[in-house]
Amino acid sequence: MFDFSIVTNWIHQLLTSVMPEGLAIFIECVVIGVCIVLLYAILAIILIYMERKVCGFFQCRLGPNRVGPYGTLQVFCDVLKMLTKEIFRPRGADKLLYDLAPYMVLLASFLTFACLPINKGMEVLDFNIGIFFLLAASGIGVIGILLAGWSSNNKFSLIGAMRSGAQIVSYELSVGMSILTMVVLTGTMQISEIVAGQADGWFIFKGHIPAIIAFIIYLIAANAECNRGPFDLPEAESELTAGYHTEYSGMGFGFFYLAEYLNLFIVSAVAATVFLGGWMPLHIPGLDGFNMVMDYIPGFIWFFGKAFFVVFLMMWMRWTFPRLRIDNILKLEWKYLMPISMANLVLMALLVAFGLHF
Repeated sequence: MFDFSIVTNWIHQLLTSVMPEGLAIFIECVVIGVCIVLLYAILAIILIYMERKVCGFFQCRLGPNRVGPYGTLQVFCDVLKMLTKEIFRPRGADKLLYDLAPYMVLLASFLTFACLPINKGMEVLDFNIGIFFLLAASGIGVIGILLAGWSSNNKFSLIGAMRSGAQIVSYELSVGMSILTMVVLTGTMQISEIVAGQADGWFIFKGHIPAIIAFIIYLIAANAECNRGPFDLPEAESELTAGYHTEYSGMGFGFFYLAEYLNLFIVSAVAATVFLGGWMPLHIPGLDGFNMVMDYIPGFIWFFGKAFFVVFLMMWMRWTFPRLRIDNILKLEWKYLMPISMANLVLMALLVAFGLHF
């Protein structure tokens, strides 16, 4: 497996040999930021197209098929249309908070996106408390949602923001418990070390039944945290028009739309990293020939393949189940998922303490 840290260290040494170290680090940060923005945009286009095609498949339709071959240019046309839309503020809106809200949502998305280990040596942010930072950064997004609903001076936006805030804050606990269950198994919160610990087997196989339970709970809770169906009550079109971003137009709405799909990819990539080995190939102990063949597949292909597999599972969930009422959404979290997550965490701690895992 190729280690990209060799390339990054060589680039850093080359820059520091011709300029001061502070300037070299600044240039590296700018280049990395531009790469993240480009990858962010490319993934958004792919995910929007994939969502439409998967939705069409589940509803026995074709999906977009007019603009470009197989409708591949439809997303670009939508982006162009959104860029040309007039941007306006509602009368009575809080201008500062109204303009700030979309950027808060994007900030949370960018910070969590930078934590994803795409390949060996390609971790942008890799702290020894990486999981803690990931969960903390993802919590910033709910602030932007609440600001958007309150500052719009619209009762429907405010209702959608309050629903979304209650839902995200509630289901963040189950997401955190599920990830913490795997942290107990691996013994570290550093994301690169979590991936490295799965070299001899992915945690969903090594962690016995508690890992499978944590994975299922994570899928349900992460889907709710992204405000996606069947947990899309904050954006219920039949009741609230568009929820907390009803009063946004042009790229203000585009930022929310963009963040929604990238959050879908981020939670899927975190699941792929924590449960399915991240960029680590599939290794089966004792099958050295098979493991050697798997090592020839680049790590970023493993990472994106696993992430898009989880994305498909979450899209499958969205287009299969009907929308839940708000009381059922909160009941599912506080009466079922949260107690099961806590019991599962204790069970995993016992398995690790007595060495019963693989």
